[in-house]
Order: sequence, then structure tokens, then C-alpha cells
Amino acid sequence: MKHVGFIGLGQMGKWMAGNIARHPFNLCVYDIDASAVDRLVEQGAKPAGSPSEVAAQADVILLSLPNAGVADDILHGEKGVVQAARPGMILVDCGTSGYLWTRKTAAVLAGQGILMLDAPVTGLEQKAREAALTIMVGGTEDVFEQVKPVLHTVGETIIYMGKIGCGQLAKMINNVIYNANMATLAEILPMAVKLGLAPENIADVVNTGSGRSFASEFFIEKILADRFTDTYSLGNAYKDMRHMDEAVAELNISLPIFRAAMDTYQKALGAGLGGEDKGSMIKVFEKEMGVLFRKGVFRKPDDL
Repeated sequence: MKHVGFIGLGQMGKWMAGNIARHPFNLCVYDIDASAVDRLVEQGAKPAGSPSEVAAQADVILLSLPNAGVADDILHGEKGVVQAARPGMILVDCGTSGYLWTRKTAAVLAGQGILMLDAPVTGLEQKAREAALTIMVGGTEDVFEQVKPVLHTVGETIIYMGKIGCGQLAKMINNVIYNANMATLAEILPMAVKLGLAPENIADVVNTGSGRSFASEFFIEKILADRFTDTYSLGNAYKDMRHMDEAVAELNISLPIFRAAMDTYQKALGAGLGGEDKGSMIKVFEKEMGVLFRKGVFRKPDDL
């Protein structure tokens, strides 16, 4: 499998495609941002003027797109992938598109002779840069085996999860746990300040104690420094919560902790914080409690 296409050269995709370009594949790339394409051409990739142009020359195409709506346009829109895809071509969706969309799309593509894997990634931009992503793959195992050499150029941990859609389910589960951790921090850290604890001190306790999590290690220092815009936005991250909400409704089950985290997300989005990162959820509770969890800001108990 020498001819690889890559569509979507954004925050994650630019690094993933760049890592593929360093291996002996004939790489063809497309993005609506021409400058992003130019950067990959400098790394040895061939440019394409449309998704269909990528499909005309690729044995396998990786998508790294923000949501299912954009993916639909890339696949089925004007000059979309399906217009030029040959029977047997493999489509690998590395975005967070959702379980239900994935199952539906795979069935439609199968009717046109196109094979599909869902292979969402986790690890944030640093891991994408280092080719150290975790990739969760759904689809038939034989197709997975064909694509595995390409996936190994962008990921360190590659896990076959089962039938089509299982990759999306695995990412949803992982991300919702992560999101619930962040929602908990957003509530409890301002309360710690309200009780008279210095932000830097409680940050040290949490990140060296049993309360530590990936969310605390990644976000607490950013919050202390008043940085809320240098990573993935809350609005984009919310799609994992919506996908979980759909699954909960389909199964007719109750998940009270998830529901509480969902409420926190919705409060933050309602407060206009969708363009900031997940750490910005803390602003909702800082406002309610009249405190700030920032470096150098400390309210003694007598001030309360």
C-alpha cells in the first residue's frame, strides 16, 4: 500500500501527515487552507486540488476533520472522495465523527465498493507531533491489517477495538472520562480558594497526590497562568458529550456523573466560553463563588 492520501491538515492532521511523509509512501494531501498544503509539499507530499483528486491516486485515504458534517462534505460534496474512489479503496476516519454516523457512512460506502475503518486518535497535539498517538480502530480485521503500516507512522499505541464504529465508541468513553475529570476540577478548585487555600499550593497537592489525573496535569498550570486558548476548544470537545448523550438515550440507562458533567459543559457554553479550552469551565464556578484560581491570587479566610 504505497499510495496514501491525507485530507485535513489542521492542528492534528498537519503533524500526522508530516510523519507519514517521512516514510516511503507516495503521499497526496488536501486541505481548504492552501498554506497548510504548501507546508506538506515542502516535506515531500504531492498537492491535490480537491478530495476527488486525492481519491483518484490513493489506495488509502486518512481523514482528520473536525466533525461529521465536514466529513460528509469531503466524501459526498462537489468534487468529493466518492466521485473518484476506486472499488477496494480504504477510507480511514481519524476524526471524532460519532458512532452512529460511522455505521451509517460505512454502509453507504460499502455499497460503492469503498472499505472503511474508524480510527480516532487521542494524545493531543504534542503526541501527534511525536508520532506517539493512541489510535483506536474499528472495522474488519483484514482491512485493519492492510492499513496498520500507515497507522504505525503516526501512532505509538494502536488498538483494534472490533467492528466498525468501535473505534469511535472507545474514543468517546476515554474522552468523556477525561471531560468529567475536568468538570470536577472546575467545581472543586474554586471551592478550595473559597475555603482559604492558596491556588498554587492546592495545585501542588492535587498534581502530586491521589487526585492527580491527565486533566489536572494538563490544565491546572494553564489555569494558574490564565491561559485558556492554546489548545482544543470547549465547543469542539463538546461533541464527545453529545455522542455519549445519544448512546445513553439509545441504551435507556442512567449515568448521573456523566449528566452532571454535561450540565457543567452546557453552563460553560451558555456563558460564551465555547471558543476557549476545557479549562475555561472553571470560570463558571469562579464567578458563582467570587474567587479566582490564578497564580498570585489568594484570599485569606478573613476576607471571605
